[in-house]
Amino acid sequence: MATAKASAKAKKAAEDGDEIEIPVAKKKSKRKAKYIVLYSPFLMRETKHELIGEPIEHEHGRQQWARCTVSHHSQLINLDALEDAKEKAGAAIRLSREDSREYSPRESYAIGDVIFHKAWDDVGIIRSKEIMSNGRASLVVHFEKNKEKRLVENLS
Repeated sequence: MATAKASAKAKKAAEDGDEIEIPVAKKKSKRKAKYIVLYSPFLMRETKHELIGEPIEHEHGRQQWARCTVSHHSQLINLDALEDAKEKAGAAIRLSREDSREYSPRESYAIGDVIFHKAWDDVGIIRSKEIMSNGRASLVVHFEKNKEKRLVENLS
């Protein structure tokens, strides 16, 4: 009924040469939220977070609030630091069998050496060396398949 009255007014205004405003209902648009996977200190695991508001320029970089979709706790995150970490993770060096030394517990190694573990059929890079309680050295090796493992060194 209201549309019939509005169209009748529009016809009369068009005949008179007058302009008339017809109210047009705006479509409700859903707010598109941005999500990011972050470590939630409250839950002590990675969860999906919704980015809230606009990024804030700060002397340490762009910062923005993120709300956990599980626990609903909010935390302030540094967007620039997250982007840098993402770039570093994407630039992982592929280790090849040809460039590595075969691992033997009787040999000694340096940090950064690439080794091949025959039993696991895996290539890894030595991240650090530690001294065990018995005085012997152990290697912390980050393998491609087996992730991080500890191996002995200079076993006699």
